Amino acid sequence: MKKIITYGTFDLLHYGHINLLKRAKQMGDYLIVCLSTDEFNKNSKNKECYFSYEIRKQLLESIRYVDLVIPENNWNQKIDDIKEFGIDTFVMGDDWKGKFDFLKDYCEVIYLPRTKEISTTKIKKDLEKNRV
Repeated sequence: MKKIITYGTFDLLHYGHINLLKRAKQMGDYLIVCLSTDEFNKNSKNKECYFSYEIRKQLLESIRYVDLVIPENNWNQKIDDIKEFGIDTFVMGDDWKGKFDFLKDYCEVIYLPRTKEISTTKIKKDLEKNRV
C-alpha cells in the first residue's frame, strides 16, 4: 500500500483544497492529512482560523479522498510522521517548492501546482472588500 501525506490549515475549505487532495490521493492508496491545530496556527503561523480545528477536521474527514486526519502541532514533526506512518510520498502545493526537500532522505517529495484562481487569502480579501 502506497501512503501519501500532506499538511495544511484547510480553513475556509474550497475547490483548490479539493483539487490538491484529489491529486494527492491519485498518487497512492492511502492519504493522510496533517491538519494544523488552532494553537499551532496562532502561535507559530500567526494565523487566526475562521473554523476551529475540530470543524476543519470534520470537513476533511468527509472528503472521500482523505483516509486519515492527524494533528499538526509543530513545524518539526514531519520526519516523525513519515516514519510512524510509513509514508511513501510527501505532497504539498508548489507555493512551498523547495522548502521540504530535506524530507527526500525519508520519502518522495512532490510539489503540486496550486489552483491559481482560488486561495483562502483571496476569499478573505474578497469578503473584506465586499463588506465595505
